[in-house]
Amino acid sequence: MAEILILNGSPRAPRSNSKRYAELFSESCRGQTRYLAVGRDNHQELCGALEGCTDLLLVFPLYADGIPVPLLHALKAFEEQPPKRRPTVSVLINCGFYESEQNDAAVDMVRQFCRQAGFPFGSVLEIGSGEAILDTPFRALVRGKIKKLARAIETGKHSALRVTMPISRGMFVKASTKYWIRYGAKNGVTAEQMATMQIEGSAPNGK
Repeated sequence: MAEILILNGSPRAPRSNSKRYAELFSESCRGQTRYLAVGRDNHQELCGALEGCTDLLLVFPLYADGIPVPLLHALKAFEEQPPKRRPTVSVLINCGFYESEQNDAAVDMVRQFCRQAGFPFGSVLEIGSGEAILDTPFRALVRGKIKKLARAIETGKHSALRVTMPISRGMFVKASTKYWIRYGAKNGVTAEQMATMQIEGSAPNGK
């Protein structure tokens, strides 16, 4: 039976959408799972956790068209301190863009890591509109794809899966704009402030 280490690579792991996706995967999986999140100082723990697992599922958001830096550091540690038996690496990635294809470059980065470090590469689920889709009626589509990902990993029959909101790009832009305006208001930020290049946490005058 598969023993799967689910690794949350989001920089804001405790309150991330990646954590929600990881939880959905655990619920869908028949095999044994263990959940860990990448931290600044837990690379030794993560390397130790790889021992004995058959599969490693990387769950993370797209960051600047690539992999979040904390996860990159963890992968470097895995390359330098590999387990005796390397697990098969699969990916569950989400992005805020409508098109799930925006995740392709980050998935290719994981593939390159696997080739370079000698890890088998497994299955992929790329989620578009991943920042909001779980809070819409379309969440059932995501659940269905995650179940397929779980079956693919458990059986070793690798799959490349995608999902996004089944709406037009125009509708997505309108809906996402409303979402971010509401989200900003909830956190005391106006639409005008979000439209600026102001650095997070800085005062309006730059101090």
